[in-house]
Amino acid sequence: MSPSIWIAIYLPLLITLIIIIPQQQEIQKAVLLKIKKRKGVITMTNEMIKKYIGLKCKLSTGTYGTNIVGTILEINENWIEVETRKGKELINADFVQNIKVK
Repeated sequence: MSPSIWIAIYLPLLITLIIIIPQQQEIQKAVLLKIKKRKGVITMTNEMIKKYIGLKCKLSTGTYGTNIVGTILEINENWIEVETRKGKELINADFVQNIKVK
């Protein structure tokens, strides 16, 4: 194969890997930082969640996972233990976007 064929095949791949993908990652990071700095955004704390212990709630993790319906049993450090119909589940409190009391 001649060098011009190699350049025609692999140059677009190199451009994609070296230039385009890192730029997209930087843009995504900038958007996430902008969302975090927006007014009115409050991070979920364990003290806020502790008042729902023993109540049947619907925990939403948004785009990270599914909605979980069950009774909140315990909160340790950053984990929420929930009793569902399937059994006990642990949820990372960082990914909980909202809680609705049923």
